[in-house]
Amino acid sequence: MARYTNYLVSVLPTTHLQSSLATVLETCGLTLIYQAPDYLVAKEKPGHVSYTKLATVEVLISPSHKAKTESTVTLVVKNEELPLKSNNHCQQIFEQVNEALMVVSN
Repeated sequence: MARYTNYLVSVLPTTHLQSSLATVLETCGLTLIYQAPDYLVAKEKPGHVSYTKLATVEVLISPSHKAKTESTVTLVVKNEELPLKSNNHCQQIFEQVNEALMVVSN
C-alpha cells in the first residue's frame, strides 16, 4: 500500500479552511465522499486507472492550541498500489493535492 503524508499550518479561520479544502479536492479531480467539520475524505473517480491505483485522500483539521488564528492540516494520500517505482500514481496525486493545499493554507 502506498501512503504519503504531510503536515501543514494554515492561517485561515477553521470554518473557511474546511470549505476551501473541499473545493481544492474537487478541483484536483477528486469526489468528496465524507465531510465533517474537522475531517474530509475524497476519492479519485474510477475509469482513468486500475482500482488498486485509485487514491483516497484524508484531510484532518486541528485548531492550533498556540494561536487561535491557526489550524494544522494533516494530509494523507493512500491507495492499494505497491510503491515499486519512485514516481507512482499515488505520489503524483499526493503532489498535485499538496501543491493545491499549499496555495490555500497560506
